[in-house]
Amino acid sequence: MNVTEIRKVMEPEVEARGCFIVEITVSSDNDIEFVFEKEEGIVDMGDCVALNDIFLDKFDRDIEDYALTMTSAGLDQPFKVLKQYKKSIGEKVEAKIKGGKKLIAVLTDADEESITLKYSVKEAVEGKKKKELVEHIDTFPMSEVNSVRPYIEF
Repeated sequence: MNVTEIRKVMEPEVEARGCFIVEITVSSDNDIEFVFEKEEGIVDMGDCVALNDIFLDKFDRDIEDYALTMTSAGLDQPFKVLKQYKKSIGEKVEAKIKGGKKLIAVLTDADEESITLKYSVKEAVEGKKKKELVEHIDTFPMSEVNSVRPYIEF
């Protein structure tokens, strides 16, 4: 069993549930990890059970033995596909930019080439004694982005 075959069979089923595939991995021992996310809202147990049942129906374990983990993309995990970026436009994210820069920002735009972030930084302002918050809106090429993940506030 390979990733291309699984994607071809499962993608229509995943999309029919209002979800999209984030990642599929198949180990040399045939351990399959199927990671997906909802287009809107969050993945619930019903989504996982339904897609697990569909997978088991489509890929017979009597023909090829495998172990299956059906899971949602974790809130603590970096984005892997453009749809995750698009879904998070307008939300706070934690972005790690090459060179060690870490930003907590609002994701304002994303495409295959770049992301745009809106954030504030305390900076020295001419004519002022204290540093003040200065708002920035910067676009970073994807080649300069190490990771982006949802920002969780408590």
